[in-house]
Amino acid sequence: MKIAVCVKQVPDATVQKRLDPSTHRLDRSGEGTLNATDVNAVEEALRLKEAQGGEVVVVSLGPEKAMDSLRKALAMGADRAVLVSDEGAAGSDLLATGRVLAKVLEREEPELVLFGQQSSDADGAVLWASVADRLRRPMVSQVAELTIDGDSLSGKRQTEFGYDVISAPLPAVVAVSDAINEPRYPSLKGIMGAKAKPQEVVSLADLGVDAETVGVAGSRTVVRAVAPPPAKSDQVRIEDDGNAAEKIVEYLAEKRLV
Repeated sequence: MKIAVCVKQVPDATVQKRLDPSTHRLDRSGEGTLNATDVNAVEEALRLKEAQGGEVVVVSLGPEKAMDSLRKALAMGADRAVLVSDEGAAGSDLLATGRVLAKVLEREEPELVLFGQQSSDADGAVLWASVADRLRRPMVSQVAELTIDGDSLSGKRQTEFGYDVISAPLPAVVAVSDAINEPRYPSLKGIMGAKAKPQEVVSLADLGVDAETVGVAGSRTVVRAVAPPPAKSDQVRIEDDGNAAEKIVEYLAEKRLV
């Protein structure tokens, strides 16, 4: 079975997030890392490969430095990485990104496409739906347990009323939650071996994607303005000089909160 895992490089948790006031986009100049739930998707792909054989290829859209994060998936055990890196794709929203990823997946023709449920930088949780729609494949989201049986799959997911078990024929698109598994840590051997695995960087032209259909021009969402949150007013700072508790009670009483 050939499994494609769509992954994303996101800002590292230790990096302070900021929006670029000139582009209205997230500043990605700092350190990046592989999105957390995408790591769960990679782990699930590797487990399926170990059980049934086949190939795992990771696919992403981003700047060339995003390949550093894709190498983590290779170090875990993925076989290949394909990164679409093109200045013309900068500023792509979810719909434009879905268009590019779908083109890569059409070329790869995997039986199963896995996504993490959502990314930590955007929390959109709809990219997998956009890709599935373009590929005209069935899609199951929030999967916490995945079973492949011949030419079909079953995905178990938790709801507020219990569990749903959804079946779909292959090929299909599945978005997994972080409850599906506990990702493995890359071994030293895996980290060293990742450097020798195929790491392909392709452009929009290589995929036959018109630059006018992606990037800012091809996006259907627009950020009109970016501004810092308004400063909080009516703030009172109480220094603890031994009677801070009394001052707090007096302040709350003044505001009729006690």
